[in-house]
Amino acid sequence: MIQDVRLQIRELAAPVAQKLGIGKISNFADVIFLSFVFFTTVHNSLSPAVSGVLFPVSYGKAGKRARNNWDIRAASLVHSILIIFLAGRCLNLPSLDQNRAFGWHEDVGFLIAIATGYFIWDTLESIIHFSDIGFVFHGISCLLIYGLSFTPFVPYYAVRFLFWELSTVFLNIHWFLDKTGKTGSALQLVNGIVLITTFFCVRCIWGAMMSYEFFVTLNSVHDQVLTPYLIIYGGGNVLLQGLNWFWFTKMIAALAKRFQGKPNGHKVVNGKTKI
Repeated sequence: MIQDVRLQIRELAAPVAQKLGIGKISNFADVIFLSFVFFTTVHNSLSPAVSGVLFPVSYGKAGKRARNNWDIRAASLVHSILIIFLAGRCLNLPSLDQNRAFGWHEDVGFLIAIATGYFIWDTLESIIHFSDIGFVFHGISCLLIYGLSFTPFVPYYAVRFLFWELSTVFLNIHWFLDKTGKTGSALQLVNGIVLITTFFCVRCIWGAMMSYEFFVTLNSVHDQVLTPYLIIYGGGNVLLQGLNWFWFTKMIAALAKRFQGKPNGHKVVNGKTKI
């Protein structure tokens, strides 16, 4: 029964995928759909149920908007842990390294499908509960970049840029410590140091190195790629790198405030706020 439904989803997606020129996406349309359903379920059902039991005060007595922000963070934390594990399995695939522009492997297809389903949820959530245009741009950029990877196009770099999510693990932990009365604690200080170090190393340093190699690859195949791809991938890379540096400076400023003596009632406006 379940297998039949998955096959139907793939068959329905095939004509659209072919028309858009991203044929391989139809083979993973069911995974993308299930990924979207899974993270929507974590957000709307699993997180409220588990958090209400484990944190009856911090979560149970919070307002509707605050609980939604909490549930967004829970979905983000689950995704970041899962995607890092899956990306690690694809890091040394020979077929990708041999052809960094157009190489392909079924394992990376599964990885990108999970990420695409998540970013569909993330983009919709950023729009529905709008708080910052940066989150909307981030969601749309990631959705386009990972969705179009099914062409296939630069899945080698898709794997590597997903390692940015390593910093998201500590970012979400930092946020939860805030919400459970641990602001300014030794535990949050340690996590903050790990967060800053991880964010800088993975997103700013590793990200800059991968971006350079990415543009070298992009330049080598620019005559084999449609102009919209060059615009989306080139512009998206610049946008996301810019957001990384912007958020990095915001994190340093926020952490400095947290540990200047007694906590001062710092408020996080939206559950997806980077700090």
